[in-house]
Amino acid sequence: MTSREGELLNTVNMTNCDREPIHIINRSQSHGVILACNPTNLEVTHYTQNVEEILGLLPENFLNRSASNILPPFSRKLVLSLGKEKHVLPKIKFKNRDFLVIAHNNGNHVILEFEPVEDSGSDPLLLQDDLTNILNKLNSSNDITTLCRNAAGLIKSLLGYDRVMLYRFDENWNGEVIAEEKEEALGSWLGLHYPATDIPKPSRDLFLKQGVRIIGDVFAEQSILLPDGPYPLDLSRSELRGVSEIHIQYLKNMKVGASLTAALALNGKLWGLIACHHSSPKFINYHQRQSVKFLSQVFTNNLSVKTSEIFLEKVERSKAIRNLLASQMTSNVSISEALTKMEIKFTDLINCNGGALFLNGNLDLAGTTPTPKQIKILVSEVLLNKKDLFYTNSIGSIYPKALEYKEFASGVLSVKIGEKSNDLLIFFRKEFSQTVNWGGNPNKNEVIKDGVSYLSPRKSFEKWTQEISGKSRPWKSYDFEAVQALQEKITHQIVQHQKAEINNLNALLVSANNELQAFSYSVSHDLRAPLRGITAYTRILQEDFSGNLNEEAKGILEKIINSAGAMDQLIIDLISYASLGEKAVAKKPVDIKKLVTEITDTLQLEPGFAQTDIKIDQSLPDAIGDPRLIHQLFINLLSNAFKYSARVEDPCVEVGFNSLADGSVEYFIKDNGIGFDPRHREKIFTVFSRLVGNEFSGTGIGLAIAKKVIDKHQGKIDVETKPGHGANFRFTLSLGSGSFNSINKKV
Repeated sequence: MTSREGELLNTVNMTNCDREPIHIINRSQSHGVILACNPTNLEVTHYTQNVEEILGLLPENFLNRSASNILPPFSRKLVLSLGKEKHVLPKIKFKNRDFLVIAHNNGNHVILEFEPVEDSGSDPLLLQDDLTNILNKLNSSNDITTLCRNAAGLIKSLLGYDRVMLYRFDENWNGEVIAEEKEEALGSWLGLHYPATDIPKPSRDLFLKQGVRIIGDVFAEQSILLPDGPYPLDLSRSELRGVSEIHIQYLKNMKVGASLTAALALNGKLWGLIACHHSSPKFINYHQRQSVKFLSQVFTNNLSVKTSEIFLEKVERSKAIRNLLASQMTSNVSISEALTKMEIKFTDLINCNGGALFLNGNLDLAGTTPTPKQIKILVSEVLLNKKDLFYTNSIGSIYPKALEYKEFASGVLSVKIGEKSNDLLIFFRKEFSQTVNWGGNPNKNEVIKDGVSYLSPRKSFEKWTQEISGKSRPWKSYDFEAVQALQEKITHQIVQHQKAEINNLNALLVSANNELQAFSYSVSHDLRAPLRGITAYTRILQEDFSGNLNEEAKGILEKIINSAGAMDQLIIDLISYASLGEKAVAKKPVDIKKLVTEITDTLQLEPGFAQTDIKIDQSLPDAIGDPRLIHQLFINLLSNAFKYSARVEDPCVEVGFNSLADGSVEYFIKDNGIGFDPRHREKIFTVFSRLVGNEFSGTGIGLAIAKKVIDKHQGKIDVETKPGHGANFRFTLSLGSGSFNSINKKV
């Protein structure tokens, strides 16, 4: 082992074994030779120490020279054009032995591997028949269990290893021997489990990348790659790549003399391994290994088909249940009742023992579940903080309070439904207590050195039994498929219910609006007529009988007339406010400068307003909107400005505009009148809100009308004010796309 390698491997401790750099272990196995070359000129940069022993080549004769003279004739051009895919060059003799040259480019170097051509001892025609029989038997396997058992037996008969196992990974990368063929004298490892640390992530990644990996002689001394330098070679795809000292010791502890491992990849992910063990050294040549790689692909193709068949079967069943649930939801019952109270319940969709539905703040249960209180706590403290779809088969491991009800809710799958983030559909799976037989104690073994815990290969592989609790059977991909499809159905139904409710509300609003219009007519006709009578009879008393009345009686008659007039004006304002919502907003040009001038000229004619100074910005831009409504807006705001500034010294009303950053216009009407407390700036825009006493006339509806006009034009209104310092009403009119407020200045 080189000093750099030793330094790298000695840092593999109990917490970082998944980062062991096994792809840069600069050694080769003893049965072959590795040369590394510059990819542009094939100049040899590295070689394994056994090059003279195996090939009879002296390093001084080829190091820093082109490898062309070592390679088979006409190979230079091919090697220079290599990619990452491996290419086998024609056979070449060294020391009277035939060697294959397996070449690939790792991105920085061309890697040349010289491997002996060993006679497999079998007739090629018989091998072809064997492969044909193997393919037929794999393809005829009825189920996954039979497929795995057949694969183990066929690989054993083809390669002759003492033990052949199929090893499957779980979701946490622990492994289980699910099929085994062995020599009778060996003990069985079928059904044993092995922790993820036995095959850490770097090893899994390399298996997936390389496909098939052999260790020909566990006890042989590996050959060092020279020269040793600061930048190790990447030998990830190398056939002869050396083996980690930890793994070598692991195999020795298992009394294994040679091994072959083939990756089983399903949908691009490592599903499991074919693991072959032999008690003595055993070499399988490159072409035989390629046959194993091919058979592994045939196996995984069959596995994919059978897995898909199971998936489709589950999907079809869940689809039938889902359609029944959808039919129940469209009947004349609530969604909650359709999912939890009728013959088919949402918990029938997948394999579970109970479930909960949170909808609109209500909780409904189906099947065996935790108590409502426990579920509500679980939802508030865990599930609402999770993503749209959440699942675990061990909720107690991430939320210890759930251990209280693990016997019927160790597994939890929840999905959010509808448009509210707190509406959930939850499935529960009960605890699946099981006895797991491990191949030795699964806990990490360690040695202490200088206070640091370093990983040490396990020495015992005797059956070690462990009771597993607090876990349910794992959720599968077809469970997620079924639940998410139901989620869409429920969400659609919720939206349909909401749409029906909105339609009902719209119908009620239309009815209420019609009633309001009828009421407005009634107010206009039935209330104003008696008021006109009161006013008329009071004036008759004034005109015909005033000579018989004293001054107090005359004053009372005047108050009656004024009160009737105020009430009549209030009715007129109310009708005006109510009628604003009846008609659509017209889109016509409005000359704002002309409109303001006409209104202010009229207001100045009224008693008490003649002394008001009026300042109108002569470049007031035009607007596009409803002329009638905009006139009502300006007359209400200007009337207020005149009214509330009339009693101050030098009253002044100013009308102008500001150009905003987005290109729109903000108009303003400013006075220097009495002002008001800015805390009431929102309140003044509501009906009947008046912040002054009877010293100022008014019904308290004018600003509410102004606000409604602004709303009809999709604009905004606000006010800046302070008691004794006047008021500045600022407003925008943003009807439509915004072109409404384009500035058209007068010159």
